[in-house]
Parts: sequence; structure tokens; C-alpha cells
Amino acid sequence: MASQLLDKREVRIRRMFSQIAPWYDLLNHLLSLNIDKHWRERTARLVPPGPVELGPILDLCTGTGDLALTYQRTTQGRIPIIAADFSHEMLVRAVKKSQSAGASSHIHFVEADAQALPFPDNTFQLVTMAFGLRNVTDMDRGLRETVRVTRPGGRVAILEFSRPRNAVLGRLYQWYFRSLLPLIGQLISRSPENAYRYLPESVLHFPDYEALVERMQAAGLDQVQYEPFTFGIATLYVGVKPERSATAPSAPPPTHA
Repeated sequence: MASQLLDKREVRIRRMFSQIAPWYDLLNHLLSLNIDKHWRERTARLVPPGPVELGPILDLCTGTGDLALTYQRTTQGRIPIIAADFSHEMLVRAVKKSQSAGASSHIHFVEADAQALPFPDNTFQLVTMAFGLRNVTDMDRGLRETVRVTRPGGRVAILEFSRPRNAVLGRLYQWYFRSLLPLIGQLISRSPENAYRYLPESVLHFPDYEALVERMQAAGLDQVQYEPFTFGIATLYVGVKPERSATAPSAPPPTHA
């Protein structure tokens, strides 16, 4: 059953997120008790962009655009932002949210796969990704693409769920993630792809902490550090593309199912 839930073929992941798009924001905030908003705001504070001359920001796996909108607010629109996702239905909602927030002139939304980005090498001063890396079919390919489009000296910031290392909190976390969260998520979303059963399995099998640091380093990043949020329920990872690196190795085209 776990292997079926962790089926990360592009066609399945795209279909799954398309199906839950109408309930995505509601369930994100409900199931995290609104802490996810704080995590994004803290990310924008801890990893601010530099001057506009260094280039734009890229927010990958943007979903409905929450992190892109957070950066738009914290920078007061002075840095152009490109927000990319491969789910058309998610982007439709992201565009509407951007328009409602008066940010549509500052954020440009692009339908794109994180494994094969339609951007030139060395373009962005900052590339961000919130709760999306787990869902990339080939995570290492996605990381290499992320590094490729980051300019030398630029940063990559990845916000992801992680497993608390405190024994008591860890047991409570696993009970919530494997029992209560799927029950509420599936009850509301009625996801045919079991999206809210996939979520805990994808988190519990994700290479967090030092393991993800190693993957980011292997993709070409230096000075990779991480900071747990809320007792380690989520963790922010930040790495720097070396100045000496004109480009990172380009990722081969993704294999689509």
C-alpha cells in the first residue's frame, strides 16, 4: 500500500494536485493550524533577496502562490518574481490570489516542470521552494535544475516538512500524520488519488536534515545549512551556488510516464 501511495510519476502527481486544487489552501491552513503562514513569513525574513540588480526571484512548485506572495509583500514589489508550477489548476488559483492582492504586476506565473525549467542558466538571485521538493519525481534532477538557473553567488532556499527528533513529539507527530491528518484531508477533499494519505507517506520517507544537505551539496550548492521550525515539523534549508561555478550540470529531459 505504501508503494502505491508513494507513486510519484509526473502524470499521477499532476493529476493529484489538480484534483485537490479547490481545497488546497483551506486544508493547508486547517491541517497546520495556520502555522504554515508563519513558516513562509519566516523564510522570507531569513532569506531576503539582495538588490534588484542581482536578478529576479524564482519560486518553484509554487502551488497557489503563497510563498511568492509572501516575498512580494516583504519586498514591497521591488524584486520581480517568477512563480512556476506544473499543475495548471493550481496556477489558475495562484493568478486569482495575485490579482486579489494587487500583486499581478510583480509576479509572473509560468506552467513548468521543476525537472526541466524553461529558463537560462545563471538567471535568478534566489530560488525558493516550499513543500514541493518531496513531490518532484526525480528529486536530484530537480535540485540540479534549481542550481542551474541560480546565478553564481545566488541562494537556494527549500522549506519542507521534516520529522521531529524529540522522541515524544515524534510519536505524536507520526500519529497525527498517519491517522488524523489523512482522515480530515480525505473527508474534505475526497481525493481519488488519496492525496492526504500520500502526504504523510511522502514526508516520512523524505531525506530530511543532514540527508537533504548532502543531496543539495551533490547538486552543486555550498554552505548548505538548515534550521528547524516549530520543533522540527518543518525545516528550512539554504545553500549558495559557488561564485566559481558558471553553470551547474544541466539535467537531462525528464522521463514522463
